[in-house]
Amino acid sequence: MFLAFTLGHAQPGPTADELIEQAVEAAASADVAVVVVATTLEVESEGFDRDSLALPARQDELVARVAAANPRTVVVVNTGSPVLMPWASDVAAILLTWFPGQEAGAALADVLLGAAEPGCRLPTTWPRRAEDCPVLSTTPVDGVLRYDEGIFIGYRAWQRAGVEPLFPSGHGLGYTTWEYESVVVEPEADSLGAAVVTVRNTGERAGREIVQVYVAPESPDPSRPARWLAGFAVASASPGEAVAVRIPLPQRTVQIWDGGWRTVPGGYIVEAAHSIADRRVATTIEV
Repeated sequence: MFLAFTLGHAQPGPTADELIEQAVEAAASADVAVVVVATTLEVESEGFDRDSLALPARQDELVARVAAANPRTVVVVNTGSPVLMPWASDVAAILLTWFPGQEAGAALADVLLGAAEPGCRLPTTWPRRAEDCPVLSTTPVDGVLRYDEGIFIGYRAWQRAGVEPLFPSGHGLGYTTWEYESVVVEPEADSLGAAVVTVRNTGERAGREIVQVYVAPESPDPSRPARWLAGFAVASASPGEAVAVRIPLPQRTVQIWDGGWRTVPGGYIVEAAHSIADRRVATTIEV
C-alpha cells in the first residue's frame, strides 16, 4: 500500500475586508459598477436542500457598499433558485442569469451592452423576506414530509397568503415597453377556445414580450386558487408595431382532479398579463 500527500503554499492574499474596500474604491471611480453574486456548490445542489435563502458569505454587504458608492450599479445574480436581495431597491438594475453555460461571459456582455435583450420572465416568486414565504420548511418530521399546502404552491400560495413578494412569478423587463390592447377568446376545436391577445411595442427599439394568460373563476372558491396560468406565448414587434398572439385554452384549464378530471362549470375571467401581479386586459367565458 502506498500513501502520498502534497503540501501546497501560497502567498497571503487580501482579506475579505480589503477586497470589499477595493471593490468600493473601483465602483466610486467608475461610470457603471457591475457586481456578480452567486450561490455555490456548498449551499445549492440537487443533492440537498438549502438551509437559507440568503446569499452566502458577505455578498449582500458587498452589493450594499458598492451601491452606496455608485448608484449606477448593476447586480448579476448567478443562482439556480430564488435568493434574498435586501439591496434590491438600492441598485439600478438586477439581471438574473441562473446557472449559464460556457458562453455566459459573451451572453452577459451582449445583454449589458444592449446588443441583446433580457427577454425572459421569472418562473418563480422571489420574496422580500424569508418569513414571507407561504411554504419554507422542507425538513421531514419523523421521516415524513407533509404537503399540507395541497395545490397552493408557488404563486398560488402567495395569492392566498396576500403577501406582496419582491418579484412575482412572470415578472421581467426588457429594453422596450408594451401596451396590451385587447384580449378575445375565439372558438377552437376540442378546447375552451383560444385567447387572442393584441399587444403594441410602445418603446424605441424592437423587442419581445412573453404574453401570459391567467384564468380566474368569477365566483371565488376558497378550495381553488384565485387564478392560475393557462398558457403563454412570445410576441415580437418593432417600435410602434402591434402584433397578436394566440394562446390555446385546453379543457384541463377549468378542470379539477376528483378521482378523475372533472370540469367545474361557471363563468371564468380570462386575463392577459405581463405577470401574475400585472394583469392588463380581460374578458369572460362561460363553461
